[in-house]
Amino acid sequence: MSGGHAMQDQKSAEHGHPTAAVYLRVAAVLVILTVLEVGVFYVPQFHGVLVPVLLFLSAVKFTLVVLFYMHLKMDSPFFTFLFGGPLLLATAVILALMFLFGAFTLQR
Repeated sequence: MSGGHAMQDQKSAEHGHPTAAVYLRVAAVLVILTVLEVGVFYVPQFHGVLVPVLLFLSAVKFTLVVLFYMHLKMDSPFFTFLFGGPLLLATAVILALMFLFGAFTLQR
């Protein structure tokens, strides 16, 4: 029975959850990204690239939340594929529809 406990301890060491300090650092990065989003919105020079910059910053924040707070980073790669595959497909469909219906035209 002690062999089973040793194997469990080894598995938990391999896939250990982050410490509270890691969660606080991720939270700090999320706060900084949110401040950047608000700053980009209020600076007139960024209005030409507002949507792409906000989409990029939102995607980075989404990735951090999913990896750390939803524990996808510590889960099986199968779950990453199960979550990421449909997400990539949905992103491709949305971008294709945006191009199709003229959301990315250069004329304003």
